[in-house]
Amino acid sequence: MSQQHICSIGELANEFDITTRSVRFYEDQGLLIPYRRGNIRIFDDKCRARLKLILRNKRMGFSLSEIKDLFDRWDAAIPGGNEKQLLLMLDTLARKRAQLEQQKNDIAQAEMEMDTAEARCREALTDLQQRKRKQTKATTKEPESTEQK
Repeated sequence: MSQQHICSIGELANEFDITTRSVRFYEDQGLLIPYRRGNIRIFDDKCRARLKLILRNKRMGFSLSEIKDLFDRWDAAIPGGNEKQLLLMLDTLARKRAQLEQQKNDIAQAEMEMDTAEARCREALTDLQQRKRKQTKATTKEPESTEQK
């Protein structure tokens, strides 16, 4: 039997490079449920795994309420999950993937618009600089003498 690794809030925060305030916030939201020894929080491997999932799901664009919903579904399911729960998870992942695809398309469109705007600005700047050079040449050129010998 493997031994549980337990740690304090500070150790858990350091391990995941987050603040203790973030850990407490996740606890307040019901996402982490540490054991208590008096006023001291004791985090075990389950808390560690849940925190890893919280951070990963946040990177994938899940809100904390969506993460809590996923945890609630998982906690209510039989160990290893059940078909309904796994199908719901697949549906949730498909929706998130579609949102990310839309965001990628929106970013690509914005980049194309920026490229167009940048090209127009550069073209206008080049035209302006050329006109300025011509104007400078015209004003510095000495008028020709009207006397001819």
